[in-house]
Amino acid sequence: MSQAQSPRDPHRFRMGPTRISTLVVAALAAAALAWLLISTFYYEVAPNLPWLPVVTLAGLAVLEAYAAVNTRGRIERRPGRDPVNPLLVARFVVLAKASALAGAIFAGFYAGLTAWLFVERTNAAVGDRPAGGGGVLASLALVAAALWLERSCRVPEQEDDEDREPGDRETPRGRL
Repeated sequence: MSQAQSPRDPHRFRMGPTRISTLVVAALAAAALAWLLISTFYYEVAPNLPWLPVVTLAGLAVLEAYAAVNTRGRIERRPGRDPVNPLLVARFVVLAKASALAGAIFAGFYAGLTAWLFVERTNAAVGDRPAGGGGVLASLALVAAALWLERSCRVPEQEDDEDREPGDRETPRGRL
């Protein structure tokens, strides 16, 4: 067993940034599943596509984008902003990672469904196209907002002690 695979390795379960490749694979798998389900047996008995999931996904995207802007300002300690609670930032990171994956799955599902609706020539399929397209856009907006929130939760880079001039002191508010 190599050193990196050792069960006692403290970095073994370290959480890193969300990988775009993970999101793409999840979206492609969901798109294939949606196409398979809708084309084989489901569309004959399915009701019209609802708009509620689209509105919900868009609302989540707006809330996470707001959280990203607010959190970044609080981490950077901009004037007029309270310091951020580190536990809140950790929760935002978990929310962002989960939302990015869920948004990718929804985007793939809506993309597969919408692609099939454009192939189908029935009146019902034509009527469902706007909701399908809206679902794709809202899901992509959620993925973008989640990735932005995740990036906003990063601690800003700080100068090393070697980079400072001799005699410079760092305080919580800046250099002296």
